[in-house]
Amino acid sequence: MSGPPKAARVVFMGTPEFAVPCVQALAEHPSCDLVAAVCQPDRVRGRKKEPQPPPVKVAAEALGIPVLQPRRIKTGPFQDQLRTLQPTLAVVAAYGRILPQPLLDLPTLGCVNLHASLLPRWRGAAPIQWSIAEGDMESGVCLMQMDVGLDTGDVLARAKTPITSDETGQTLHDRLSVMSATLLAESLPKLLAAELTRIPQSGDGATYARMLTREDGRIDWTQSAVRIARRIRAFYPWPGAFTQVGSSILKLFPDLTVQVSHGDAAPGTVIDVSGAGIRIRTGKGDLIVRELQLQGRRRMSAKEFANGRALQPGIRLD
Repeated sequence: MSGPPKAARVVFMGTPEFAVPCVQALAEHPSCDLVAAVCQPDRVRGRKKEPQPPPVKVAAEALGIPVLQPRRIKTGPFQDQLRTLQPTLAVVAAYGRILPQPLLDLPTLGCVNLHASLLPRWRGAAPIQWSIAEGDMESGVCLMQMDVGLDTGDVLARAKTPITSDETGQTLHDRLSVMSATLLAESLPKLLAAELTRIPQSGDGATYARMLTREDGRIDWTQSAVRIARRIRAFYPWPGAFTQVGSSILKLFPDLTVQVSHGDAAPGTVIDVSGAGIRIRTGKGDLIVRELQLQGRRRMSAKEFANGRALQPGIRLD
């Protein structure tokens, strides 16, 4: 009698919090042996300027999984280290680097990627945030066979989720992170048996989600209230949304609504200040903001702001 099928040797490559559920799913899956987790090197963070391990490293070590943190993946010893592991498959989720062809070819079944969009919509670095900022009605996760292009490989499986009217970058991030792990766990047996149908991506409808910068959080009050509200929600928690009051930075948070404007006022003008919210004129409509933070102060409700008289009607935000 033959014994149970031998578990596939799997290497996982990922770095941030988004990828942690995938590490856990692979470690618990009966059809694979997670032989290593690969993530980016520790980075200096915080006021103490001390190196901090990435979330995937912390999770993998807690599970007893060996961790590799190569500084270079195109040259140096990493490819030889990976080759000695004899992987059947490499699973990638938010690793943060583009894999060269020799690495893609190294595992027996190649490399697959969990990407947080409905490809070919939003290829690139920040699909979660841009899908909200641009008003998409739905998002999701794709399991993709990797090639040398930027998120251009054949799609093997996908899962969808609606983008709600109050969705933020954080809430969609957290939901898609869990969905990635679920899709991976459900697809893994057929993936290892080469039973998943590969669906080539069409170039039609392809969009690029460029990496976010701090400046993306700066509010342009000449835009419509709807568009500004989407960007405030999309870019929470980072880079956040901010404007200026004189020489001070004023941060705005996702507890907000859009209303029809009445009367004439320039975009960026504070129309009303009350406990119900700070009303600000935009290029089209008014934005009602209920949480704010003035530079050097703590985050406050609109009621606290009104009591503190930090803003007055007629003030123009830059």
